Amino acid sequence: MKLIILAAGYATRLYPLTLKQPKPLLPVAGKPMMEHVLDNVADIRYIDQAYIVTNATFDRHFEDWAASYKRPNLEFSFTIVNDGSTDDANKLGAIGDMNLVLTRHEIDDDIIVIGGDNLFSHDLSAFGDYCKQKNSPVTGVYDVGDLEQIKKYNAIEIDADDRITFFEEKPKEPKSTLTGIALYYYPRATLPLIHEYIAGGNNPDQPGRLVQWLYPRVPFYVWRVPGLWYDVGSIETLEEANRVFGELRS
Repeated sequence: MKLIILAAGYATRLYPLTLKQPKPLLPVAGKPMMEHVLDNVADIRYIDQAYIVTNATFDRHFEDWAASYKRPNLEFSFTIVNDGSTDDANKLGAIGDMNLVLTRHEIDDDIIVIGGDNLFSHDLSAFGDYCKQKNSPVTGVYDVGDLEQIKKYNAIEIDADDRITFFEEKPKEPKSTLTGIALYYYPRATLPLIHEYIAGGNNPDQPGRLVQWLYPRVPFYVWRVPGLWYDVGSIETLEEANRVFGELRS
């Protein structure tokens, strides 16, 4: 199983913090967000290789970080992938970056995809086991508990088997407080559909759009994230994550 970490965005909502530093390398509770992400996935026993996809602006930042990063007992190595973009105007988008990694590195294996700015209070080893059991696409979900708040994200409805029956990005009239987050599993058999999605000229940006396109075509399941989840998208959520994860570590 291969891991793809999405880290090629420009995080303009975090300016000026991200003018000269990529968001996933900003510190949270004393270490870069990227290291929290790796801690969360380190115990998924199926992963044998990881790819961190970034951009031409911050490629050197990630290369320098990777050269100094040390984590005992990490069972997989990782490769920094430069998508060649330089700003929001020519970025490939999250799904475009996934497709780039799959194509450039000729991946023919199950994949897990995670956002480099997604923070979890619990490790994700159970996610790997659940995905292997389902052998079908899976997205992590989190209950935000507020119909108004979920309008910023996406809304998901599921059946009794946890299969997605409805998915909408930034819903105007949501019926569910369950949102899909940047944590995905795509088994090897579905990779051609990712290529098909891109080849068809579909929106390559938000990764949830791929879920929205796929769930009517193949069974797509959800996995409930335990504990806390933070999507660091603003200075306010960064400050809150620093406080919460600082307390968890103390």
